[in-house]
Amino acid sequence: MVLLRPLVLLLVLVVSDLHGLPWSINVSESQGPGTVLQFFSFNCSSHMPTLKLLHVQPPTTFFNPPSLTRWQEIYVGKVTLSSSARLDALAVNHYELQLQFTCGNYVMEGPLSVDVQWDPGHIQCAGRFFSPAGEIIQVPETVTPGARLYTLLLPGLELQGAQMSVTSAQDPPYFPGPFSINGQGWLQAPPQGLKGQARKAFRLQILVTFGQNQSCSGMLMVKVLPAPSSQVSFLEQEQNITIPEDVAPGSKVIQVQARGFDLRYEIVSPAPCRLFSIGRADGVIRTTAPLELAPAAGALVTVLQVKAFELLRPWASVELNFTVTVRPVNRWPPRCLPALLMTQIPETTPVGTVLSTFTCADPDSPGSTLDYQLRFHSPPGSASLCLNDRVLEVNATLDCDTPGDCFQHTASILVIDGGQPLMTTEVPVLVMVTPVNEFSPACVPRTFWVREDAGLRTVLGSVMGTDMDYPHSSIEYYTSGGSGTFAVDRLSGEVHLLGPLDYEQQRLYRLTVLVTDHSQDQDPTCCSGSCTVTIEVEDVNDHAPECEPPFQELTIYTSLGHSMEVTKMSCRVPQEPQRLAFSYSIIGGNSQRRFNLQGAILVHNDLTLGPPWPEQPQTYELLIHVADAGPSIPHLSTTATVIVHLVPWRASTVATRTHRTTVPSVMTPLLVTDMKGFWQPEPWFVVVLTVTSALLLLALGWLLSRLLRGLAQVLPAASKPAQALLLNSIQGTEGSIEGFMEAPRTETPQAPSSIMSLQHFDGRAQDSRESPSSQPILHLGPLSFPTPLQCLHLPSGIHTLSLNGVSSHSHSLFSQCLSNTCRTRR
Repeated sequence: MVLLRPLVLLLVLVVSDLHGLPWSINVSESQGPGTVLQFFSFNCSSHMPTLKLLHVQPPTTFFNPPSLTRWQEIYVGKVTLSSSARLDALAVNHYELQLQFTCGNYVMEGPLSVDVQWDPGHIQCAGRFFSPAGEIIQVPETVTPGARLYTLLLPGLELQGAQMSVTSAQDPPYFPGPFSINGQGWLQAPPQGLKGQARKAFRLQILVTFGQNQSCSGMLMVKVLPAPSSQVSFLEQEQNITIPEDVAPGSKVIQVQARGFDLRYEIVSPAPCRLFSIGRADGVIRTTAPLELAPAAGALVTVLQVKAFELLRPWASVELNFTVTVRPVNRWPPRCLPALLMTQIPETTPVGTVLSTFTCADPDSPGSTLDYQLRFHSPPGSASLCLNDRVLEVNATLDCDTPGDCFQHTASILVIDGGQPLMTTEVPVLVMVTPVNEFSPACVPRTFWVREDAGLRTVLGSVMGTDMDYPHSSIEYYTSGGSGTFAVDRLSGEVHLLGPLDYEQQRLYRLTVLVTDHSQDQDPTCCSGSCTVTIEVEDVNDHAPECEPPFQELTIYTSLGHSMEVTKMSCRVPQEPQRLAFSYSIIGGNSQRRFNLQGAILVHNDLTLGPPWPEQPQTYELLIHVADAGPSIPHLSTTATVIVHLVPWRASTVATRTHRTTVPSVMTPLLVTDMKGFWQPEPWFVVVLTVTSALLLLALGWLLSRLLRGLAQVLPAASKPAQALLLNSIQGTEGSIEGFMEAPRTETPQAPSSIMSLQHFDGRAQDSRESPSSQPILHLGPLSFPTPLQCLHLPSGIHTLSLNGVSSHSHSLFSQCLSNTCRTRR
């Protein structure tokens, strides 16, 4: 057994793996106490598990509480039969055991179904007859010799060929004769009867043998009672009773009554009685089964023999015969084939088409004539169908293009028999009419307008399609060809925008919309139509102006109290050249309001004569806002950047030294990479081009010198001394002027290298301190100083020098500076 235990546990694991919750097992009724019904395996490593039997249905004590043992890391549980287990498949053949397994907080419940299987070879000796005390019966001494005294009820014994016999001694003079048991298990009185054996008790030991060496025994005590002193009699004599065949099982038929003491009643004939039973104590006769005359012709008339007897003296009895007649009743309605008619036909079905032929019969009266009636439910009063005898036909044209005219006809065939009471059968009829796609759908051409700045998925409108076939709204929309800028919703017909629009590139779109009907028949694409949808794009101001160049850097030279034009903004809309109206405004960088805009022209305005006048160069980074000024909305704008280097120019004769100032740049370096293709000529071509250019420059220089020399000769002789003096003075002061101009050249490489580049030097001589008639003024126009060795000498009688509108007296700081410079140069 020790060696077999691991094998049993292994088998338990395999069985447990093969059967999960719920479990179900079969057990033979021959199994006795201690039989193992089922093994279970559980994994629970961290807690102490429990396995409980919660309840059993039906309640019984045949099952022991389940046990739980541990093997390695697995817990094995089993359920066994208890010592009181007596399984009987004929009594109870199914038990439901509710089991609960607990492992810590984990709880699992499941049923165990036990099915008790009948074992033909297993016979149980049950009842009081086989109890230790035995069975006690009482019989009167007037019992008929050989009469049945007791019946041994042992189910299954007749199938096993069981033999029953009395094994105890029945010797006279105590026994009047032997008691016997026939093949049906009846204990019969002795052939000599029991007269004169009153108040005696006979103990009989009975042995039952069956199968192979199987037997059981019991004891029966027969007590003989003395003869009664009174007679048992019925109150009523024989009578006939008539009942209808439709009475339910258990219905009362009649109640018999008899005179006597502590009477009991039983049906003697027919035995056994299949249709009737009698109350043992009250004598009420009831039906036990349906009284159907058609399948059971023998139920029409039944003769019952009822016996009444005293409980303590069974031999004191009396019998009564009466007849029960079953009256036929029209119980069953007619039965029809088909019992339900459901068919589907197209709306083009011709009139007179046969839908079905009904065949009905009356189970109560086969072959009888039945009446057929057609009743409409939906739509009521419809004339689409008709019933000719038993044939259902199409009566009118079916048109499904109008709502509610067809589609579904609900009716019933009412079948009536001729019995009493009248029984009817109603056969439901459902005729579904399938629409046929007879007409092609159509749609109306439409025109939609959409702004060019409309967003994606914008709904432009709907294409309205119509279909004469019902349902009229079962239309699908598709686009044929065209661009992918627009799409039509398949079900609603709404036209959606899927791509960007540009009025300048394309102003008109045409879509071909196909309309098809669906849900009509098996070929929904057989009919279709089309229409054209025109979409016009509305112009929207969607391009901002662009300025060329968007970034400018300029250097200007200005004097106190003068305004000058800085630059003119050149802006346009490349995509819309017709737009020419723009508004300009300075939105940033215009400190001290030194700049303003006159239309598209940027003007430096410095009319202030007093301080603050900047003595050092200043840099202004102006942000110019350029916006649409036309009627189109929305007004789009852009911002251009103009950097202005403002260089103030003032002359003085006081200072004797050169003042050099570097203006720091406030610009952030911007690295711009511009890839351009260029033409690379041959080397010989470069040499020839260079030599030719040099010769051309020499020729131009020679020609210019000749022109200047001829011009000098034409000038009046009287002005030659003054011109020479003026040229020498200008040459001498060029070095100081270059020192004054060095700072702007450092900041802006585009600054000019000579005074000739100064703007607004109109050559007018002005004197703000003296009257114009007091001293003569020398008026100098735009001059160039070719060499730094030239110096400016004022001729006699000239006291004031005006450069770019700035006047200086001969005794001013500027005049002193020029004189000193000239003396130094000499």
